[in-house]
Amino acid sequence: MITLTSDFGSPYPAAMKGVICQHSDARLVDIAHDLPRQDVRAAAFWLTQTLPYFPPAVHCVVVDPGVGTDRAALALRAGDHALVGPDNGVLLPAARRLADEVEVFRWAYEDPESATFHGRDVFAPAAATVHNHGVAGLDELPRASRTDGYVDRRFPDPTVDRDGARGEVLVVDEFGNAITNVSGEELRAHGGETVTVNGLRAPVRRAYAGVEAGEPLVTVGSHGNVELAVNRGRGDDAFGVAAGDDIELRW
Repeated sequence: MITLTSDFGSPYPAAMKGVICQHSDARLVDIAHDLPRQDVRAAAFWLTQTLPYFPPAVHCVVVDPGVGTDRAALALRAGDHALVGPDNGVLLPAARRLADEVEVFRWAYEDPESATFHGRDVFAPAAATVHNHGVAGLDELPRASRTDGYVDRRFPDPTVDRDGARGEVLVVDEFGNAITNVSGEELRAHGGETVTVNGLRAPVRRAYAGVEAGEPLVTVGSHGNVELAVNRGRGDDAFGVAAGDDIELRW
């Protein structure tokens, strides 16, 4: 299996699939192609929430604001999985979710046909090659060389004390749910029936329907983090936050 993730929309992913189909018999599975444009951190977050549910596969990820520059191409081995994509940190968080030990290889490539579409010209052929040779044989491929020099990415840790937590909004999903970096365990341990978020008091509920339609709430999402939401509405609007904004929870 080869999975495909990008911010390309349509029809660019079709060209990537065409290249892969020319060079392998892999089963192709789309994860998403409508990720926030050029938002490497958002892509990295959503990969941590999706890739762990897949059986062993090669994951081709192209969210690449630096396309056409001297940024490197990488292939990572994470247990029985491989991840292929640009060296901008988008691969590392998901790889660490897949395996305790991650091996990083720099992927050599010649001048591609296009300086603006490495998804088609660099990463799709690389994914097909890794698939054909197997994840275990990654370090035997002539284009792959181990490296310790790469862009790492880690999500920021919140500050938590007996009075509350200070963190930030990592991403906002399509429903307007603002997903923070504060662990749901902290909310369960300290939150009680209500929490103040940046001065706005909101009830703590297990599900969106725990409040009336249009009402705000604080909950723990499927990702395990504190989420600012509105039942049948947009939490980002109600709480006045966007991705990257600081938030303060008061128990």
